[in-house]
Amino acid sequence: VLALLLLLWPPPSPACPAACRCSPAEADCAERGLREVPWSLWANTSALWLSYNFITVLGPRSFPALPGLRLLSLAHNRLELIHGRALLGLGALRELDLSHNRLTLLTPETFLPLTSLATLNLGGNRLGELEPAVPGALPQLRALLLQDNPWVCSCGILPLWRWLSHNREKVREKSLLLCRVPEQLNKYPIMAFGDESFRQCQETLLSSQHYIASFVIGPFSFIASIFFCTFLGSLIVFYHSLRRDSQCCRRP
Repeated sequence: VLALLLLLWPPPSPACPAACRCSPAEADCAERGLREVPWSLWANTSALWLSYNFITVLGPRSFPALPGLRLLSLAHNRLELIHGRALLGLGALRELDLSHNRLTLLTPETFLPLTSLATLNLGGNRLGELEPAVPGALPQLRALLLQDNPWVCSCGILPLWRWLSHNREKVREKSLLLCRVPEQLNKYPIMAFGDESFRQCQETLLSSQHYIASFVIGPFSFIASIFFCTFLGSLIVFYHSLRRDSQCCRRP
């Protein structure tokens, strides 16, 4: 009878982290002074609040198995780095809030596991540029928030401007995307630029054929210059040798 009861008894659930308040579907770990993501969370957690903590890095597999997680908030932390494998196992995530952190660089690989993500908040970080491949890695993206970042409005922002121009319906608060650098464009709206603003950038951009030609011609011209200098030096030495020999022959 005891063995039967043990078999019928449901397996124990992981305890709620001491610093959090948990319900069967939600874990509220906000404002708890956490420096990393707690692991003892219920597997059926659908909302995880980690805002207003001191998390600085999300390393590989920073989260436990949370197949039902729909909402994740990491707003108002000190995030500086997100590893490319940090968000593995969060394929059901629909909303991710990374606002008000210290992020300066994001890679597309980081977001590839988030095949269901619809809303991404990157506002209030330290992003000067953003690869279009980052939002491009999110097939279900419907809303992207990018306000309050120090955007560098140089030729490097052209790919992002093109993406924004073709995906205006996905970009919330478009009027809040303001340049920070250069100084003469400080607080100038990115979306106010037109094609003519990047005409000089487009003229100076090299195609792949140009890069291949430069890689081929560069080393070849360097080697050719060495041979030419060697040949010219040999001629000069030979000429001086002939002059010296002729002067010796003329002496009595």
